[in-house]
Amino acid sequence: MSMSAVLPALRCVGRKQLSASTILPRHATGSHLLRINEFTKVKNMVVKVNSECSRGLQMRSSTFAVGGHDWRILCYPKGHWCDGHISLFLEHGGRRASHKPIGDIMAKIQFSILDQALEPSYTKTILMQRYGSHYQWGGFEWFMTDEDFDKEKHLKDDCLTVVCDLTVIVTGTDECMEIPPVAPPLDLHGQLAEAIWDKETPDVEIKHRSSTSVQDMDPEVSKALLQFIYTDSPPHANLLEAATTAERLLVAADRYELEKLKLVCEEALCRHIGMGSVFATLALAERHRCPVLKEACMRFLSSSGNLETVIAMDGF
Repeated sequence: MSMSAVLPALRCVGRKQLSASTILPRHATGSHLLRINEFTKVKNMVVKVNSECSRGLQMRSSTFAVGGHDWRILCYPKGHWCDGHISLFLEHGGRRASHKPIGDIMAKIQFSILDQALEPSYTKTILMQRYGSHYQWGGFEWFMTDEDFDKEKHLKDDCLTVVCDLTVIVTGTDECMEIPPVAPPLDLHGQLAEAIWDKETPDVEIKHRSSTSVQDMDPEVSKALLQFIYTDSPPHANLLEAATTAERLLVAADRYELEKLKLVCEEALCRHIGMGSVFATLALAERHRCPVLKEACMRFLSSSGNLETVIAMDGF
């Protein structure tokens, strides 16, 4: 539903001061290839953190962009903190200046080690990883154990090849838009409505060169239509007491796309639904796209015994 369709509905229930913005989620995909030469050598290297602790060497890819954000692959050939495995992570390097995110972003991460034929031979996937101001890394502490790692299969000329396939769900927004208030309606309810319904000869005559012919509309419905158009006031309650008049006015409102008047007529016809009229009213609702009236008909038919009675009456 467009923003232009939402705003009138909000104004009708009293929200006069409005602003609006639209969040636009989209998916962006990309892949990055990381090759580590002399892998056997770097796998045995360690970095001493302090006198009691050491960890594997960190290998970092160059920065690549996906979804308006910068990313880097982090590989620990000897493991991040513990020996006996390879660790792989994806680091969020920040957003590009042209991208305006809202809150955190989500990413699907898939790491694959390629074999000597450059085909994925070992793959792990994170379906949804959160990134934001407090979430900069995501990946696998224990991506591959040393037992699963096969030099003959996973290394070519002592080079490890890793592919990261990344899908980023990013959100952007248009600028917050102040919606100008609706101009106050002209106070024409009294005199103009009286002039429309007054049967006496008017004291002012307007000459015109052409006239508009309105087909299939009786004077009573035509006057009610004009009253609504010029004064934005609903028809007199006694006018809608007759189902036939309410139906004719609904048809006219639908023809001229007067949705507010159409809804008034729908609500009036809901009060006239009965055993002998429900099918005809349902057909009317379908023909003129009246969801309120259609729902009322379906609710009536779903009441215990009503459907069977109506079918029997119509001779089905």
